[in-house]
Amino acid sequence: MSETCAHVDVVHSAIAAGAAAQSPMVASWSRSARLYGLDPANRHPPHRLTPSEFALVRERMEPWIRAAEASLDQLFSAVGAAGCCVLLADSDGVPVERRGEAGDDATFEDWGLWPGALWSEATEGTNGIGTCVIERRPVTVHRDQHFFARNGALGCMAAPIHDHNGELAGVLDVSSCRTDLTETFAGLIALSVREAARRIEAEAFRRTFAHTRILAVSGLEHNPAALVAVNADDLAVGASYSARMALGIKGNLAKAPVPASDLLSIPGLESLEDAERAVLARALARTGGNVSAAARILGISRATFHRKLGAKRLEAATQDPAAPCRIPATDTASLPHDGG
Repeated sequence: MSETCAHVDVVHSAIAAGAAAQSPMVASWSRSARLYGLDPANRHPPHRLTPSEFALVRERMEPWIRAAEASLDQLFSAVGAAGCCVLLADSDGVPVERRGEAGDDATFEDWGLWPGALWSEATEGTNGIGTCVIERRPVTVHRDQHFFARNGALGCMAAPIHDHNGELAGVLDVSSCRTDLTETFAGLIALSVREAARRIEAEAFRRTFAHTRILAVSGLEHNPAALVAVNADDLAVGASYSARMALGIKGNLAKAPVPASDLLSIPGLESLEDAERAVLARALARTGGNVSAAARILGISRATFHRKLGAKRLEAATQDPAAPCRIPATDTASLPHDGG
């Protein structure tokens, strides 16, 4: 009881002193007390959804659960032996998927670190999942940084997960009840959580745009989640959250696509002549230089193919492979022949 009273005094004193302007944690404490009307001495366990309520939440999150499976397993393999559990929560703060050691299940379930519990900041005060939802940034809430005194034994490291429109889709969290979890170790776990959240975003993005070309944003090799989806017309129709932040993308690219060359600052096809040359070049490349076969691919006659080439030939063998293909003028006798 004395520990609870001491924690309550610390929380109220920090809020009264106006420390919220200097400390994000005190700002969360202030929201918890003044905006949500919570009492740091509250001893009630987290609210739990009914089975039917949870079924609806989980169904809505099913695509994200599938996209996150490998990353959840990988993250748990790194932190599970340290007495941590891994939680994937929705954007309301409800865990929908969990990884944990069977021997720790009873403890974590008692704490409410379990699918179906509600960890919003409005109901639980300052906590990893709920505060991450509100602040839309990675959050570590270590022990007595929690608003409720009853959560003072927890260490929670959370990171947001965003969809391809830049909206918050969920939260990835690693929580521990271990008394020997130091702030330094919590910081290392937090880095792993952030990286795993990026991997989940990238996997979900690839699944969403499975029928497009996925390009990594140049210069952001340290962030493999910075991805752009490009359709058959070389228009960018989607961008991951990391790519949006790096390139300053706003709005819905699926509804208002932009040329990939403009977005990524790479050379593109700027004229109808360039586009036609590229089509002819691809057809010849696919057929190993066989003009008749290339013409069949394009649905035109061999004569039409020759006419479209005109007095041009491909210089693919002498060009920089990364440079746009050009078909310079030359004598028609030098065109590839296949006897067809």
